[in-house]
Amino acid sequence: MSSLQLLWFVLIGVLFAGFFFLEGFDFGVGMSLQTLAHDEKEKDQLVATIGPVWDGNEVWLITAGGAMFASYPFWYSALFSGYYLILFIILVGLIIRGVSFEFRQRVAARQKNIWNWTLALGSFIVPFFFGILFISMIQGMPIDENGNMAAGFTDYFNLFSVVGGVALTLLSYLHGLNYIALKTLGPIRDRAKNYAKFLYGILYIGLVAFAVLLYLRTDFFSLHLISTLILLAVIVVLTLVANTAVMMGKEIVSFLASGLTLISLVALLFTGLFPRVMISSITRKYDLLITNASSSPYTLKVMSYIALTFLPFVLAYIAWTYYIFRKRIGHDRYTEY
Repeated sequence: MSSLQLLWFVLIGVLFAGFFFLEGFDFGVGMSLQTLAHDEKEKDQLVATIGPVWDGNEVWLITAGGAMFASYPFWYSALFSGYYLILFIILVGLIIRGVSFEFRQRVAARQKNIWNWTLALGSFIVPFFFGILFISMIQGMPIDENGNMAAGFTDYFNLFSVVGGVALTLLSYLHGLNYIALKTLGPIRDRAKNYAKFLYGILYIGLVAFAVLLYLRTDFFSLHLISTLILLAVIVVLTLVANTAVMMGKEIVSFLASGLTLISLVALLFTGLFPRVMISSITRKYDLLITNASSSPYTLKVMSYIALTFLPFVLAYIAWTYYIFRKRIGHDRYTEY
């Protein structure tokens, strides 16, 4: 395994981690539209908190897909063909969610609730089905010697993958609640904290179920015992920190801790996969490995130069955007974007 192959495997993991950290609270805010807000003014207030940043956050997903296509074409082809329907549903969720931001501002008041529901539904669909995708992937899928996947319904949807989908959705929702508490003023801010206090109790149960199923349904503990235990411990500690911070009113700490929990989850999945990129449930001989799924050394080298050239500008732009829109959104203030 070359250093560039390892580098791009890590970078793809970093891109997915950045997506779930940033877009995770977007999903949580979207779901909160119909579960947390009590009237249209509060719904406008919630949308205003993510209005300037939600589309930029989605770029992390596009970049992750593009990086996978260029650096690991065999991984890309196996994943995108084998999970075609799952990814199609995710795409539908992203589309209906994206258009909802625009249409809810331009339709008559009596039609606005339709797009509120569409925004909430799209924000639920994406993390849930991403959880289904990643958790079913780490269990192993029926991949043959040619890298083709012929999976049935229960390969995609089983106890562990559904638990993973629910867990990722709940983590995103809590991340969104912590972001709302950080970015708003008025009654909805206190309500977000109260919801989070209650839901963290449910999350602890989910984490126990996730850890047990991870032990029973994957080979993470047999292949990567130390790193798996460490990352599971980190996830639990970060959850405790976020919960405690919510109880103490430390909004920045709770937001960062919930975001780091999502990053740690991605790290757990990618560490467990290593040195594979796709696991075959038929036989280990058919696993797609980092070494045989990547592009040529020259391609990886050119990609590295391009990434090093443009990445600082992208990160600087993201940091500047969040700095410009750092102020809280009040209950009587609606920001149009």
